[in-house]
Amino acid sequence: MKRILTAAVVAVTAALTLSACGGSDPLTSATPSNAPASSAGTSAKVVVGSFNFPESILLGSIYAQALQAKGVTVEEKPNIGTREVVYDQVKSGGLTVVPEYIGSLLAFVDKTSTAKTKDEIVAGLQAKLPAELGVLDPSEAQDNNSLTVTKETATKDKLTTIEDLAKVSKNYIVGGPPEFKERQEQNFKDVYGMEFKEWKPTGDTTADAIKSGTIQVGNVFTTDPKIVLNDLVSLQDTKNAFGSDNVTPLVYKAGVDDTVTSTLNAVSGKLTTETLLSLMKRISVDKDDPPVVAKDWLTQNGLL
Repeated sequence: MKRILTAAVVAVTAALTLSACGGSDPLTSATPSNAPASSAGTSAKVVVGSFNFPESILLGSIYAQALQAKGVTVEEKPNIGTREVVYDQVKSGGLTVVPEYIGSLLAFVDKTSTAKTKDEIVAGLQAKLPAELGVLDPSEAQDNNSLTVTKETATKDKLTTIEDLAKVSKNYIVGGPPEFKERQEQNFKDVYGMEFKEWKPTGDTTADAIKSGTIQVGNVFTTDPKIVLNDLVSLQDTKNAFGSDNVTPLVYKAGVDDTVTSTLNAVSGKLTTETLLSLMKRISVDKDDPPVVAKDWLTQNGLL
């Protein structure tokens, strides 16, 4: 996901795309003009990419601006696409750094993995990532996948956990990113014995689709402000169908040096789940531009 990642309505996503990449091709766009200028570079050019959802764009901007502040020459390529597209770009060296989510990344590179905790997942990544790639220090921030319903649905069917949902899921339509069914259908069967009536690709409109009743269950990320704004309930994943999904930089090893590594690890050391939720509220609700939000947070935390 994120994904299994990442995570706003279509209008917000469109606005973010324009603000983050100037409306141009995300594979050729440069660093936003309102990011801080870098001093004399301390390493070769670092290309920072991001997935095609608002939180990833924000994290990419945080990484890019933090590196520029250390004198690293940076090119930013925001809003590229899904993991299937972005991963190959990093592996080939076309991208140097991408904000990733450890559980989702491990599920992508090792579909047989049963790792659930942060340490287990990091160990799994170290074993399964190709030699060209590595992950830096995971942050405490997590943007986990969830299965989310309205409060009315939760009350009516007495749902507090995904295990409760499994008892009635055949009556429900579930929505999420276009790749959600392919990634999770068998996992849900294996872990919870759960099947749904229908799967719908609702993408960035998932939270709104739950509220409107177009779907009854949706894959909404836990730092999405719409969970609070739409009065939704994320069901507890008591059997860990979704593993830990700490934010971490995925890097092309040959493209990073000690300056890049230490700078990104310092960013990860400051990021928390509460931080992401508050920053995403500024973007999704207050309509602030990701580079501006990124710069404010970096400044407040002494990273600029």
